[in-house]
Amino acid sequence: MAVAKRPDEVFLNIPFAESHEFLYLALISGLVALRLKPRSVLEIPPQQYRLQRLYQLIVSCPYSIHDLSHVTLSNAGHRVPRFNMPFELGIAVAIALAQQRVKTHQFRIFEREPHRLQQSLSDVLGHDPYIHRGCAQGVLECLLDVFPDLPAAPDLSEMRRLCKDLRRFRRERLGENVFTPRAFSTLVVTARKLIEA
Repeated sequence: MAVAKRPDEVFLNIPFAESHEFLYLALISGLVALRLKPRSVLEIPPQQYRLQRLYQLIVSCPYSIHDLSHVTLSNAGHRVPRFNMPFELGIAVAIALAQQRVKTHQFRIFEREPHRLQQSLSDVLGHDPYIHRGCAQGVLECLLDVFPDLPAAPDLSEMRRLCKDLRRFRRERLGENVFTPRAFSTLVVTARKLIEA
């Protein structure tokens, strides 16, 4: 089944962890500032076959960003690594590799530290990660590097301002968990309104 692509959509593969909330908000605000549309697995209804819908969502986006900075051992239980993010990256890599003639999907990898990926996922060597240093400004700088040729791209100060405004909105208006379908949609819509204000 062919999936229609929108040229402005970017699939986000990020850790849904409270400790990474500020990076999540920076990705949403940064992409919206660049006039791109963030997409997330949070949009997939839980009653549908998740893997097929995940594949369809990734293949429908011309770009995907994979933040592997939280691929660590869990704190409790059996102390296992978090594999969802590398797994979703693998799907995106397979989609990109399957496109022999016309490249319609590009993936980018974000990391907190340089060279960490060489130890944890050496199969992607040759795809240098964008290093965000574990900070919101680093995420915004990485987005400007990933999308350097967009028309009317904002400068870093405009992106920082939108990120700050979105964090304020989050504190004042959203509940404890921002990693829900409703919260994701609300954050994207609010970021668009803030950028147009």
